[in-house]
Amino acid sequence: MTTFDDRENAYENKFAHDQELNFKAEARCNKLLGLWAAEKLGKSGDAAAAYAAEVIKADFEEAGHEDVVRKVAGDLGDKTSAEEIRAKRAEFLALAREQVLSEI
Repeated sequence: MTTFDDRENAYENKFAHDQELNFKAEARCNKLLGLWAAEKLGKSGDAAAAYAAEVIKADFEEAGHEDVVRKVAGDLGDKTSAEEIRAKRAEFLALAREQVLSEI
């Protein structure tokens, strides 16, 4: 292998690693958002965990995070606004990234 091939492989490995960390952070963010929403819905314990799992699954419906926002907003109804959900999600994403990076 040449130095160029080694460098290319290193970049590909870094990209794959970064994508994996990003996926884990997004899933953790959705879980945190789901637990937050479950609390607003009066759920706790296993019911809250099950709801958080539903929120995580909702993220696979389409690209981006609007599918998650729509699901949580629809479930919470008048208890919150889509803007508050987006703000909470941004807050949880930063926290989730910190948590995932600290686990490496």
